[in-house]
Amino acid sequence: MSQAMKKTIGHRGIDPTGETTYKKTTSSALKGAIQLGITHTVGSLSQKPERDVLLQDFEVAHHYGDFRFKTYAPIAFRYFREMFGIRPDDYMYSLCNERLIELSNSGASGSLFYVSSDDEYIIKTVQHKEAEFLQKLLPGYFMNLNQNKRTLLPKFYGLYCVQAGGKNIRIAVMNNLLPSAVRMHLKYDLKGSTYKRRASAKERDKAVPTYKDLDFMQDMPEGLLLEGDKHNAVCKTIQRDCLLLQSFKIMDYSLLVGIHNLDQACREQVREEAASLDQRRPQGQKSLYSTAIEAIQAEAGSMGSLDTEDKTGGIPARNSKGERLLVYIGIIDILQSYRLVKKLEHSWKALVHDGDTVSVHRPSFYAERFQKFMCSTVFRKISLMQSGRPDLLPKTIPPSNAAGNTAETAVSSSTGNPGSAPTSQPVTHSQDTGKSVGVDLNSMLSKAQENNTPKR
Repeated sequence: MSQAMKKTIGHRGIDPTGETTYKKTTSSALKGAIQLGITHTVGSLSQKPERDVLLQDFEVAHHYGDFRFKTYAPIAFRYFREMFGIRPDDYMYSLCNERLIELSNSGASGSLFYVSSDDEYIIKTVQHKEAEFLQKLLPGYFMNLNQNKRTLLPKFYGLYCVQAGGKNIRIAVMNNLLPSAVRMHLKYDLKGSTYKRRASAKERDKAVPTYKDLDFMQDMPEGLLLEGDKHNAVCKTIQRDCLLLQSFKIMDYSLLVGIHNLDQACREQVREEAASLDQRRPQGQKSLYSTAIEAIQAEAGSMGSLDTEDKTGGIPARNSKGERLLVYIGIIDILQSYRLVKKLEHSWKALVHDGDTVSVHRPSFYAERFQKFMCSTVFRKISLMQSGRPDLLPKTIPPSNAAGNTAETAVSSSTGNPGSAPTSQPVTHSQDTGKSVGVDLNSMLSKAQENNTPKR
């Protein structure tokens, strides 16, 4: 076996057969232990009807090695699941009905990631200190999320421990942010830091690499363009979440950004003629990962009117080319407190590099830098027409489509066809058109219509 195959990252490794291991427990054995453990702890065996003892009751009901399964704060987590409308039978069915799917993009932390077969939940192995910190965090964290469900913070639905081979393997169950039923054309892990924040060559070779801050600034110098109220809602939600994390002295978290390019997907579908969504996800099932867009829409007070399926949970946006996007976002890796080791790490890095550019920082500065980067570099506001069609951007509309309905005629008049503008166009349309479309003729049209419009 080659040295590359023997290489381990943290507790994650590969056994001689090529199977992934975690603390020397194979991934298949760990998945089986997780599903059996959750079935017994959540399923409540006491509800089963009494019967006589049978011979098979003395036989081992599974083929896995001996293990012990422990659940942390089961009552608290059950309450938290109920708070988000998750029933015990649905929770157990999602996690235990079919095999868990191991994710290959596990990152540099050495953690293992699994996704439930219905795409609803992510299961992640966590370190002892992280599990300990989550338990201390539970009361205040749950209280804040109970009062404010409009959040991008992760939802923790369970914390468990599998004891196998003399080792403790702790796992956390969370909501899935990036649905596998929707192809992510780009994925970023953003912290607002520039020191060593570029994807490695090994990461870039992956099928769906996770890029970082410097990559985003290079790939999208103009950022992701959002409608005004959407941009305000995103920034307000990020600000509120950062205040909560700062109050718990949490830092080194990231914003996970998944981008689905609708126009590119249409082109791919035409070429392939067989592209279709993953059918593993049952139709009509609640999308737990849609809480991000639900939070943004609730904060903005309106639904986006892009020609997209809002049920997918993506936030409508545009890139600098004017292409239609669905953006999936969520704050991840929040189980990092500003302990002594982090203070020492920042002090050492600050001696060698610019202290303001490194990732590890005191919570208050980290939160401020995080917000500034997300709301000024990543997400940017665009002025759109107040005509009920915020998806219409003049630079993306073909001339042949620039006539037909009121909104399109307004754009057409702004590009040199004033005669086609309807006489009954509202004042708000002409005013906003003059502001949002960067053509000299707009100001002339706007002034002319303002002079002819009676003042109220």
